[in-house]
Amino acid sequence: MKIDSKAIKELADLLNETGLTEIEVADGDKAIRISKGGTVIASANAPAVNMASDPALPQKASLDTPTSAPSSHPGAVKSPMVGTVYLQQDPDSPSFVKKGDNVKAGDILLIIEAMKVMNPIKADKSGTVTQILVENAEPIEFGDVLLVIE
Repeated sequence: MKIDSKAIKELADLLNETGLTEIEVADGDKAIRISKGGTVIASANAPAVNMASDPALPQKASLDTPTSAPSSHPGAVKSPMVGTVYLQQDPDSPSFVKKGDNVKAGDILLIIEAMKVMNPIKADKSGTVTQILVENAEPIEFGDVLLVIE
């Protein structure tokens, strides 16, 4: 198996620049996934790199994600991607939603920045925001519970 060291270095630099903790690039049946979280995952014929052992790289603290997140709650809104969560359009704007707000299906709840693309996360159902489990500009992982709508 030939490992493309240059591609791995470029991906590692991209992780550091964006604040992401994981990135994956695929080309046909080959894929490279780089994670700063300590997990190494490889696809068929794919080199994988574990960057967790490099002390020069910033590591995400395990306390960043609330441990009491109600992931089994039917109104839990989970992150569909790895990135940075933003609760408002820009620093001078009000938050999209606050605890206690009533939202309708399709309302923007927050934005997740991934690979320098702003991805609006919309409510999939109407209800009341009962919990907001993330803070503005916080790095998040796929599947993290962001907020709860009841």
